[in-house]
Amino acid sequence: MLKHLIAAFTKIDDPRCASKVEHDLLEILIMAICGVIAGAESWEDIALYARGKEDWLRSFLTLKHGIPSHDTFRRVFMLIDPHQFEQCFRHWVGQWLDTTPVGHVAIDGKTVRHSFDRKREQSPLHLVSAWASEHRLVLGQVAVERKSNEITAIPTLLAGLALAGGLVTIDAAGCQKA
Repeated sequence: MLKHLIAAFTKIDDPRCASKVEHDLLEILIMAICGVIAGAESWEDIALYARGKEDWLRSFLTLKHGIPSHDTFRRVFMLIDPHQFEQCFRHWVGQWLDTTPVGHVAIDGKTVRHSFDRKREQSPLHLVSAWASEHRLVLGQVAVERKSNEITAIPTLLAGLALAGGLVTIDAAGCQKA
């Protein structure tokens, strides 16, 4: 499983200035993903997880300069292309799902708390997600366009997922016509 994770994320471009790079991008991504899978919910949690699991991480990562700080994790994730990250993540999850039945997938939309800014007239971020309930894993998500709604985002989300053999449920928002 780890070799598939590492292989899936080797394709992400490193946007950092090469002369200022101390930690390997792939290693930062792998540590962060492992941390989140283990329950980390903040950059501090991810750094704490990595420090606690350093011996295990060194069994498959070089960690030439040790474990990055929580600020380094945050800065790197602010710089990388989120679409490229999502594609790599979907590829990795897709490899895993090729060997495991997808089961029940719930489609639902949620507004991200504290994602609006009245001063800048920025609307709240609304995401539609596909949740594989038996695996406790988000298979994919798409942002709802500012002047749109879940009805138009759901087909976009479903088109990007391999759900053959799965049972897909959608709340009442999915019963309307676009």
